[in-house]
Amino acid sequence: MTTPPVVPALVTIDRTSGKPLYRQLYEGYREAILERRLRAGQRLPSTRGLASELQISRIPVLNAFEQLLAEGYFEARVGAGTFVASSLPDEPPAPIARAAAREPASRPARREIARRAAALVRPSEPWLRGWGAFRLSQPAVEHFPFQVWASLIARYCRNPRSSLLHYGSPMGYRPFREAVAAYLRTARAVRCEADQIMVVSGSQQALEIASRVLLDPGSRVWVEEPGYSGARDALTMAGARLVPVPVDQEGLDVAAGVALSPRARAAYVTPSHQYPLGVTMSASRRLQLLDWAQRNGAWILEDDYDSEYRYGSLPIPALQGLDRDSRVLYIGTLSKVLFPALRLGYLVIPADLVTRFAAVRETMDICPPTLHQAALADFFTEGHFARHIRRMRLLYRERRAALVDALANELGPDVEVLGGQAGMHLVATLPPGSPDHRISEHAARQGLWAMPLSACYVGEPRPGLVLGFGGTSVPEIDEGVRRLRGVIGK
Repeated sequence: MTTPPVVPALVTIDRTSGKPLYRQLYEGYREAILERRLRAGQRLPSTRGLASELQISRIPVLNAFEQLLAEGYFEARVGAGTFVASSLPDEPPAPIARAAAREPASRPARREIARRAAALVRPSEPWLRGWGAFRLSQPAVEHFPFQVWASLIARYCRNPRSSLLHYGSPMGYRPFREAVAAYLRTARAVRCEADQIMVVSGSQQALEIASRVLLDPGSRVWVEEPGYSGARDALTMAGARLVPVPVDQEGLDVAAGVALSPRARAAYVTPSHQYPLGVTMSASRRLQLLDWAQRNGAWILEDDYDSEYRYGSLPIPALQGLDRDSRVLYIGTLSKVLFPALRLGYLVIPADLVTRFAAVRETMDICPPTLHQAALADFFTEGHFARHIRRMRLLYRERRAALVDALANELGPDVEVLGGQAGMHLVATLPPGSPDHRISEHAARQGLWAMPLSACYVGEPRPGLVLGFGGTSVPEIDEGVRRLRGVIGK
């Protein structure tokens, strides 16, 4: 067999570059192979000859060749030398991979993606780009007891237990789940034990896991209209067919839901503080919803996202506490009561479904991270959590009152305030026909992050602005509403 001729050097060396010589050689040869300038079976110069030709030390050449041999681009033949690996494809791709990655062709080849993923792509939402006045889901993080938190984290970092450093249960860290269960039983009237608690990264993951267990592609799910777009997205990704059900002053209109889709598989609701309108689901509607779920074998996904904060009365007990047929899955999050970057929440699962939920969770990401759960277990049991909630309730009450007063003083009868008795946001409705999207875009240019109410609708929207006050101080609220008046008047 005739030995192929030696290929001359195809790479150049830039001695002014900060990139090491071996890396330049490695990338140069790999690029030549990927672009098929070097073909399978072609013989390469010896390391000594290449070093001499390039006038460099032999060491970087050896290092580059060793890496290319290890990755399978080169192969060594005893007594013959080094060659481009014969197993590599010989024909160049069309179009060339490198060119396609940098600059797609004007008519690229068809690139199939799931329709569910394509449905999530929507126009830019400028009111979500920054942090400041009226931004939703923004707690007053500057009031979090970080010294206490730091000491708890240090407690586990200085003397880490081996059990905290290994894979844990897909349900979460047991002491933290016990602390959450005790809190939910006393503060939210949730009927649960620690075995039913699954620790998740937030309400979005809770919805994703619940959707994978409870829904099949094409399953119909009631969603509130208007409602939380994040929940709609999570359900859409599960392949659910969304059925928008109108919300009135009593919450989700169960009779309307039955008329629209009596055999829906599930209903997603925010009964304690409806998002975004802020109404509380009445007792009669709660019982109607539970009766519907029991009669039809349906599931209820209860998102209790900020129920800790209520200003005109005691917190409203959870819908799950009224459930006698284990039809309600309760979702809670610590993003708003502590801080969003913590990324921890919980899902209360009917006892007979725990094994199935655990199996799905283990498939997704094995288990939740343990260190913060351990610190949070102490944060709960030592009373820090309850004290923090009490302090924040007083602070948010003050900020909520300041926002209501500022809206009345600056905007007067042109706006109606909805949902100001609970949570960390309220709605200021606008006159019919008001362009709330355009108002929100103009406000964002001035550092005011007011979300348009119409963004929460699937169908015919009602114009308004959804204004967060949790992370906005009283002076910022007063100044922000004055500036908002100018934007609305344009």
